[in-house]
Amino acid sequence: MNAFVRVVERGSFAAAAGDLGITPSALSKLVTRIEARLGVRLLTRTTRRLVLTAEGELFVARSREILASIEAAEAEITAGSRAPRGHLRISVGTAYAKQILGPALPLFLARYPDITVELLVSDRQIDLVAEQVDLAIRSGWLGDSTLVARKIADARRLICASPLYLGKCGSPRVPADLLLHNCLTLTGGFGQLNQWPFRTDEGINRLAVSGTFASDNADLLLDAAVAGLGIARLADFVVARAFQKGALVPLLEDTHLSEPFPIHVVTVPGRHRTPRVKVFTEFMIAQLEGAR
Repeated sequence: MNAFVRVVERGSFAAAAGDLGITPSALSKLVTRIEARLGVRLLTRTTRRLVLTAEGELFVARSREILASIEAAEAEITAGSRAPRGHLRISVGTAYAKQILGPALPLFLARYPDITVELLVSDRQIDLVAEQVDLAIRSGWLGDSTLVARKIADARRLICASPLYLGKCGSPRVPADLLLHNCLTLTGGFGQLNQWPFRTDEGINRLAVSGTFASDNADLLLDAAVAGLGIARLADFVVARAFQKGALVPLLEDTHLSEPFPIHVVTVPGRHRTPRVKVFTEFMIAQLEGAR
């Protein structure tokens, strides 16, 4: 099972055989025996590459889950006798990476010197199994999944602007005033985030705002807001440091609906029990609490 997974991950029998310390022919025969035992073809071999069949896709996914569970069991047994160790491959969004995880990583690595970290920074939803990711930090509501999720915090969105912008353009007193202001909005797969919600006597009203700049990158909107370009609506963990420095101030707090959303650590089954994933999760919970 481990040999087959290694072949898939390395993309060739020669590379995988080198990792395993056996010859490519011996490894090829081993995979052939697995296929014979299962009665299906797992790999299509060509002169240039290896291609997984549908059965191969299923087998490698299940094999990775089983190997992760074995690793977790071994780690739990030895956890009392040694510090957490190993490599953590983490998927994280750009704003979270810059505002929370990036600044916190030196402390984590100093506390756990036997752990190494590799960050995959992207706002796209990746396949943890296919891309060999130990854990992902994901914001927002999760769909149905076979993955294991643990909520580490609740975030909320805040409307804010810089003192520089407010000094030039004035401060909105009621939601309708935003229609006279330059509003900076998120785009992409984040929903209708140019529809800013407010409480009114009639219920919830969503105000369609607009401005000269929109982006699918929250950090760019943060930079634009701090520079005085306009008014933004961003997650609290994105603007926390700017608030602390006085570079941004909150607006319309009495009527704005912050629409809380969860932040999760997501792992493949079995891997959430490994000591390195456990200590990282607890560490991030503490960091998020400290950032509030």
